[in-house]
Amino acid sequence: MEFLPLNIFHRCVTRYNGNFSVQSFSCLDQFLCLVFAQLTYRESLRDIEACLRSQPTKLYHMGFRSSVARTTLAKASAVRNWRIYADIAQYLIKIARKLYQGEDLGLDIENSIYALDATTIDLCLALCPWALFRSTKSGIKLHTLLDLRGNIPSFMNITPAKVHDVNTLDLLPMEAGAFYIIDRAYLDFARLHKFTNNFSFFVIRAKSNLQFSRVYSMPVDRKTGLICDQHIRLTGQNSARSYPAMLRRIKYNHPETDKRLVFLTNNFSVPALTITELYRLRWQVELFFKWIKQNLRIKTFYGNNENAIKTQIWTAVCAFLLAAIARKSLGIKAELYSFLNVVSVNIFDNTPLLQLFDNHIMNNNYRNAGNATYNQLSLFD
Repeated sequence: MEFLPLNIFHRCVTRYNGNFSVQSFSCLDQFLCLVFAQLTYRESLRDIEACLRSQPTKLYHMGFRSSVARTTLAKASAVRNWRIYADIAQYLIKIARKLYQGEDLGLDIENSIYALDATTIDLCLALCPWALFRSTKSGIKLHTLLDLRGNIPSFMNITPAKVHDVNTLDLLPMEAGAFYIIDRAYLDFARLHKFTNNFSFFVIRAKSNLQFSRVYSMPVDRKTGLICDQHIRLTGQNSARSYPAMLRRIKYNHPETDKRLVFLTNNFSVPALTITELYRLRWQVELFFKWIKQNLRIKTFYGNNENAIKTQIWTAVCAFLLAAIARKSLGIKAELYSFLNVVSVNIFDNTPLLQLFDNHIMNNNYRNAGNATYNQLSLFD
């Protein structure tokens, strides 16, 4: 928690009047409880309360300034504005992206590269009727723009599951010169034209019914899997009006699946094979969704109203970002999954993180374990 900027946190709380008429259980106490639940995989509010109350002498040093009660935490999550934690997550995103901006992607591109996608989180229809998705279920969508240099989310938005993915393009912050790798679900030429107007580049899969006319064909090496590299103009009545500029169409035969993929992009300078490699990196956002669902508490919730669910998701994002910032700042080489596991079993320990992950000490412990002598007989000679 030393990597949490408390001055920014208190500024966010003041912005939304988070501590208005609060006597004991502040927004910081609530945040610490929920991050503790994320790092130690707590199942319920009663579970959080029991675990924290079992260590009363250590709570003050962890930052708690009041006792933890299940009903107080439930009420705080239900009524305190979730935007407090969304704002602090945005600030942590800026810190994390600066730390990971030098990560190598294996491509000869210095531009920023983002992958955009959304994942659906199912909710109980009886408990969350406000998020009605279909006639028999409720759900929310987590729209994420992932910075592929470090796999840090640079933009996140939570909506009901019935909101179509393509609407996220209206809210997306566009960075000049950056590449945005997006799925076929986002194929809307009027919205894609905004990328061109903002001097940004997109790479997207084309649909089979695309209407276009070829303007020019670039030479390609078919041994690499490339079939064609064309400059085209759209000829459909609506698509041509929505996107009047020229597009680049690349057809590629995947060597492993023998499947033909067609890509559209507004970048004409990057080699065609690099465009196909860029789209391959889009799979990182799918892996990110799988990772956070397995390692963070965002599939089962401690509250049922919209505010409580969004608060839990944003505090989960904060926990992920704090772990990523601590790991990078301290130069710890362990994977983030291992980092979180080690932290979870040492959460009440005052051993420095660097000492927990000191490879030399760990190797010595393993090396000396086999030579240790014990005051008991050996079972095996």
